[in-house]
Amino acid sequence: MAAGRRANRWPLLGLLGLLAIVAAAYLVGGSGDPGPATTVVGTSELPLVELTDLPREVTDTVDLIAVGGPFPYERDGASFGNRERLLPLRDEGYYREYTVPTPGEDDRGARRIVTGRDGELYFTADHYDSFVRVRAP
Repeated sequence: MAAGRRANRWPLLGLLGLLAIVAAAYLVGGSGDPGPATTVVGTSELPLVELTDLPREVTDTVDLIAVGGPFPYERDGASFGNRERLLPLRDEGYYREYTVPTPGEDDRGARRIVTGRDGELYFTADHYDSFVRVRAP
């Protein structure tokens, strides 16, 4: 009988050994979940659009920015935080946003020009859901 009990221990010991190997692999290799994606969108990945191909109001806003205003909305020139992380990551205060008037809208609407400290121009027609790079002449 003692030999029978000893023989029945081998499957249990094998299972415990397998569990130990799996646990060690998990601890060394992590959970297998790579976590959230942290892809940084570079400027070259955004579509490039000529300023002349955008609505006239975009050109008017870019012209106002070039001369320093006056701007029609109090928030024009405010810091843009890039919380959506669709633009290249920069220090806080690097980007500024300006309203692009939308005909027929009673408020600021969704269209914005975002400028970078180094002169970059970005346009969003959908309130920061997407951007294009703007090439000004």
